[in-house]
Amino acid sequence: MRVVYMGTPDFAVSALVRIVEAGHEVLACFTQPDKPKGRGKSLTKTPVKIKAEEYGIPVYQPEKIREQENVSLLQELKPDVIVVAAFGQILPESILQIPPYGCINIHASLLPKYRGAAPIERAVINGEKKAGVTTMYMEKGLDTGDMLDQAEIVLEPDETGESLREKLAVLGADLILTTLEKLEQGTAVRTPQKEEESTYASMLNKEMGNLDFRKSADELERLIRGLIPWPCAYTKIAGKNVKLYQAEVTDGTGEAGTVIEVAKKYFTIACGTGALKILRLQPEGKTCMDAVSYLNGNRLTVGMKAGE
Repeated sequence: MRVVYMGTPDFAVSALVRIVEAGHEVLACFTQPDKPKGRGKSLTKTPVKIKAEEYGIPVYQPEKIREQENVSLLQELKPDVIVVAAFGQILPESILQIPPYGCINIHASLLPKYRGAAPIERAVINGEKKAGVTTMYMEKGLDTGDMLDQAEIVLEPDETGESLREKLAVLGADLILTTLEKLEQGTAVRTPQKEEESTYASMLNKEMGNLDFRKSADELERLIRGLIPWPCAYTKIAGKNVKLYQAEVTDGTGEAGTVIEVAKKYFTIACGTGALKILRLQPEGKTCMDAVSYLNGNRLTVGMKAGE
């Protein structure tokens, strides 16, 4: 098929690779504009742009995809289908109507659950037992279009937002090939979403990571895993900012936020219900380390308060 691909982050790279390797003709890739990163603020290419250039695929990076020059370009390209994966912009009706096989989105949830920007992280944070990917027709609403295919996986007990994203990227790459084949053969089945079963996964923000130790240890442990690699869970210990990367739920009582145990390989903070053994963390200005290394360089005592 003649494909136009739209995507931006690492999550979208696997599907592009599979589409190219399957023999489909990728006419062009649309991705977000390069952004300044690092101390030098040098412009950094998106992961999809890097991969597209390796294949020699023309790359376009419009600030606003809905502008007429982009609509006209897509009309000239005459794609059979537009495949979208975490592109980062909403497609207008003028673009949705261009390809005869439609605009197909690879969404990282088992729709209609977790529509929106952060379905992967929410699955971990909310303690879901399974997650997955849905291919769907795009329409005006946010992730409301008819579904085509789904694939699911079981979450591991130590699943993080990062590890789940990597797994779902591969799952989505396989699934889009199945969907494209069905579209081409005329065997694709549209399944409307049940609106009453829909939930929304809003965009992440840095404030989400500020740990409130009045909550249960179970809830906070999931939050720590779900917010890896960004924005990460964080608090203050001994008056200094730290990001938390690994914790374990354990028994323990005490005032919420209080250090109730300091051992050789971990330290424990009391929560509203239960407690958290802190196993990996990153002090401000330093690299991520295990609790052993942290405790070797920081004097913690029982009774200290986290978050202050």
